[in-house]
Amino acid sequence: MLDLLRRFTSTLGGKILGVLLLIGLAGFGISNVILDLGSNTLARVGDEDISVNDFKREYQRELDVVQQQTGQVPTSAQALQMGIPTSVISQLSSNAAINQLGLRYGIGISDAKLAELVRNDRSFNGALGTFDRDTFLQSLGQNGLTEAQYFDLQTRAARRQQIAVGLFAGMPPAKTAEDLLNRYRYDTRTVEYFTLNTTSIPDIGTPTDDDLKAYLTAHQTDFRTLETRTADVVYLSPAILAEAPAYQPAEDAVQAEYDKTKAQLVKIEKRHILQVVLATPELEKTFQDQLAAGANFTAAAATANVTPTDIGILTKADVSDPALADAAFGLAKAGDFIIISGIGNKRAVGVTEIEGGGQISYEDAKPDIVKRLAIAKAKNDYADLQDQIEELRAAFKPLKDIATRFKLPIETVSLTSAGSELAAVPSLAETDRPKIAKAIFAATAGKLAPTASLGASNNVWFDLTKVEPARDQTLDEVRDAVTTAWVNAKTDDALQAEVKKITAELDGGKSFQDVATELNQFATVSQPISRDGDGTKVLSQQVATSIFSTGPDSHGWAVDGDGEYVVYHVTDVTLPTAPAPTQVVDYLTNGGRDALYAQFINGVRDEAGIKINQQALMQTLGLDQTP
Repeated sequence: MLDLLRRFTSTLGGKILGVLLLIGLAGFGISNVILDLGSNTLARVGDEDISVNDFKREYQRELDVVQQQTGQVPTSAQALQMGIPTSVISQLSSNAAINQLGLRYGIGISDAKLAELVRNDRSFNGALGTFDRDTFLQSLGQNGLTEAQYFDLQTRAARRQQIAVGLFAGMPPAKTAEDLLNRYRYDTRTVEYFTLNTTSIPDIGTPTDDDLKAYLTAHQTDFRTLETRTADVVYLSPAILAEAPAYQPAEDAVQAEYDKTKAQLVKIEKRHILQVVLATPELEKTFQDQLAAGANFTAAAATANVTPTDIGILTKADVSDPALADAAFGLAKAGDFIIISGIGNKRAVGVTEIEGGGQISYEDAKPDIVKRLAIAKAKNDYADLQDQIEELRAAFKPLKDIATRFKLPIETVSLTSAGSELAAVPSLAETDRPKIAKAIFAATAGKLAPTASLGASNNVWFDLTKVEPARDQTLDEVRDAVTTAWVNAKTDDALQAEVKKITAELDGGKSFQDVATELNQFATVSQPISRDGDGTKVLSQQVATSIFSTGPDSHGWAVDGDGEYVVYHVTDVTLPTAPAPTQVVDYLTNGGRDALYAQFINGVRDEAGIKINQQALMQTLGLDQTP
């Protein structure tokens, strides 16, 4: 898709469309205001500014999503064609308008609650499984946020959630919509069917050289090599540098650090918690009897023939249900269980494993301390080492010589534009591979390639040593593959011709059983199936989709999970008798609430009014303002 966009954006039509899309931003009621908006302000909603940095952060996030989906980073022109800038401005302006509404009515979140949310966010946990300030700050840095900006974003998010829930929660869905969706999801159909495969048609035969040459000519685009580039790659970060022997701390330094931080090296107790809801009097009695007999939780569950719900291995603070937390952490040892009250029914709560808390020993803490000290030393040396590498690069020293001089890990990689082969470079994140691949494919062999920066102290250097252009493959290179493709194509053509013949006979009124008998086929009658199929490769979800696209007493065909053709006749349609289940009602409720909320946001945003600094927008996107 991005390749098509790239070619399109280079045309006059693409450039004109890009300009029209920017002009289309006026659909928000946006005017081009430069005089009263500073160069660091991209837009203003009411009294609230949207900064260039706010836009850049969300814009980059959207580009990252496209990269994950396609494996390529879109250019600014391609992003414009895809509507990404418009979408980002729409989202930011909506958030700003709702934020102002919340402030007007005094809606917000307390500092204590905000701090609790941060402490309970597991993405900020350190090696000990608790909130770690260094991890928190590192995460903010990776996302280009300061503490103040992060807390402001969280406050705004909480404010929006309160408005959405307060205004639109609890709205029941329309009964007609509920019935229609229930029917759509839970109708079942019964079919009679048979399958056609290679045994149903005459043998295709063996292709001649002329057949293969003609097929290859017609399908040459399927038989091309990809451009391959070979590069020497050095990836360096403080964490990688810290692995070198020179950065490993001495034993006395590790011991000193342990003694210094011993008071903070406390492990919080965790327990593996399971529970069984005692939904019947018989089940409750079984567990009561097992508890009285001194049985452990696993034995009690086996006696009751039930599978416990696994709550997880958690600290007490991680358990959201206070009663459950008190019960689980009040048990004396692993294997014990207790019966407590619940909503509607009692619960048997058991603990099968206990990870003790308390002071972390020197031996247990040592690996983490060694790593931290090594990284700290590597961070101090990184900038100086980076400068030395850049000086040698500027002097056109081969990267292999530089790696040898500084004892750096280096990998020689032959890769295609997708960059998956860069997995051979240790520690290089999968999400960073496309960026490095793009840089390598933009480089010129024999010329100094610029440093690929992945962060302030996170860089990749490479020397492009070889380029193998994409080319058409010859018949001798791909004879077997072309032969297989030719046979498959001819077989599929013959099967499709047979299916069309059968369909025409059924359209003409011939009975399904008569058609099957003439083909020496046995028509199998299915069990009632849903839109998901019956779980087999024959009546798969793809086949079921075709079956449900037609009405009662209809017929058709589809390709099953084995690549065979299924010819079917719908013999019965059964409507659901049970009321719509909870998930259907919830889906409609949430969908209706979201739709109303979206309309509400549009109204609030339009009332607030939006101004945009198109010059700042164009500069941020790196696009000229002239078509």
